[in-house]
Amino acid sequence: MPESKSKFLIPAVGTAIVVAGGIAAYMYFKGGPSGDISSALGAAKVVPDEAILATYISTDPKVWAKLEQFGTPQVQNIVAKGLEDFNKSLSTDSNISYEKDLKPWVGGVMIAMLPSSPAQHTAQNRPLAAQEPNILMVVGIKDKISALNFANKLKAQKGVKVQETNYKGEKIIETTSKSEPNYTAVLNNTYVVVAPEKQAVEQAIDTYKGEPSFAVKEGANSILKTSVNVDNTLAQIYVPDYGGMVQQLIAANPRSTPIPPETLKQLKQMKSMVAGVGVDDAGVRMKAVAKLDPELIKYQYQNTPAKVVSQFPADTIALMSGQGISRWWSALVEQSKDLPELKVTLEQARSQLKLVNLDLDKEIFGWMDGEFGVAAIPSNQGVLAPVGFGGALVFHTSDRKTAEATLNKLDELVKAQSVNVAKRNIGGKEVTEWQIPQQGALLAHGWLDNDSVFVTIGGSIAETLADRKGQSLEGSDSFKTVTSTLQRPNGGYFYLDMDKSVPLFTRLASAQQQSITPEASAIMSSIRGLGITATSPDKTTTQVEMLLALKPKNGN
Repeated sequence: MPESKSKFLIPAVGTAIVVAGGIAAYMYFKGGPSGDISSALGAAKVVPDEAILATYISTDPKVWAKLEQFGTPQVQNIVAKGLEDFNKSLSTDSNISYEKDLKPWVGGVMIAMLPSSPAQHTAQNRPLAAQEPNILMVVGIKDKISALNFANKLKAQKGVKVQETNYKGEKIIETTSKSEPNYTAVLNNTYVVVAPEKQAVEQAIDTYKGEPSFAVKEGANSILKTSVNVDNTLAQIYVPDYGGMVQQLIAANPRSTPIPPETLKQLKQMKSMVAGVGVDDAGVRMKAVAKLDPELIKYQYQNTPAKVVSQFPADTIALMSGQGISRWWSALVEQSKDLPELKVTLEQARSQLKLVNLDLDKEIFGWMDGEFGVAAIPSNQGVLAPVGFGGALVFHTSDRKTAEATLNKLDELVKAQSVNVAKRNIGGKEVTEWQIPQQGALLAHGWLDNDSVFVTIGGSIAETLADRKGQSLEGSDSFKTVTSTLQRPNGGYFYLDMDKSVPLFTRLASAQQQSITPEASAIMSSIRGLGITATSPDKTTTQVEMLLALKPKNGN
């Protein structure tokens, strides 16, 4: 979005309020939107039904104050500096302050994305493909007296030009300062609608006068009322037609190519989506609920018992777990029937593996029918010494015979490449290693139990898994802190331990002769970790939950 579109709020909103009416009217209507998330539906009634996306941002100070319980002193200073810079950016040549002039009266804010208009393209002599969607902002007025005081202050600023036009009985105010013109109207002394294009404000007035709104749009009405159950909601995002939104955004990109019908069909697997971001005692939490088309969806998440988590060590840096890779592969194969490019790719992969006597469907993915886990684990030994960590994969299978046959074939293939393949006993388990002279094992594999096969990058990681001493990841304080409040049961986890990741980020940056800024380092150090999970309660619904676990002010 051009910078001019992101800085139109102050002159446009302020001047509009001046024109809107006298102090008596403001006193009469004093009150208005509270600014919390419950006001989203009201704001949506002013947004045209053509909107392809809407975001509602709460301005309730009690909600945002919850964030103050987190962060080290360094992070608090960074945030304070950011707010100071924001205040300065509001108006370079004035003494306008967000805290004093805007915060007292600005209620909740809904930002909607409207399709670009062909008529607008012609009028502005700009190519159709280069047009961005129109942006419309709906600002609730929670205190008209404060709003009027701000508008009067703004009116006294130098260099602000104001021009009024009438549209269906409503005043549209065009304001111009140093940037491009911006357009504003006040509706019922309750909402200010603001846009960098006049047509978007006209559409909002049409909606206010009775044209269909986003609040009654098919798909939007239900998701506006959908609760994503996050505490202290900071913002919610509403996408009533996911496939249509992607299609329009791509069409608006001058460098994009037309979407093939097969790809569009895949996009339409997701019908709509609502997401919310809130803050609770654990940190910042995001939940999203997507509605799916059961006729198009090929894969559904299944809940896992999460037993694989206990097979990794407590110092695991990152983990991704789930269940049923074989089912995922079958769904991908089924989808490839409608996607020629994907089908060609799969056939090429099958052909390549046939050259080494491996069946991609049966011998690679077919036996991966249970839980799985992919993890990064710290190690400074052997081939892993330069990077400081290695990889580990654990698969649960009901077909051990096929899994063993596949691994044996792979062992024979690397032997033919003059790689030394040797077996050794680790913690009472037979482990096969692919060894490199003077560096140890590059890869190792073995069985943790009758149904759990592991493959590791680095021999030291095999030792950690096969002869684990100490606590498992499942019982570690870090994992419990980051994941214990996520929805259960679920389809698996993505987990990241930030404290263990930061030294690796620093190490990798140093190896590339780069450095992490003190600000970035301070922010990363204030994060405990990241946890994400997903579940599918039925074939028409997928739910995703993410927690950015933050450290409290005391740093513990």
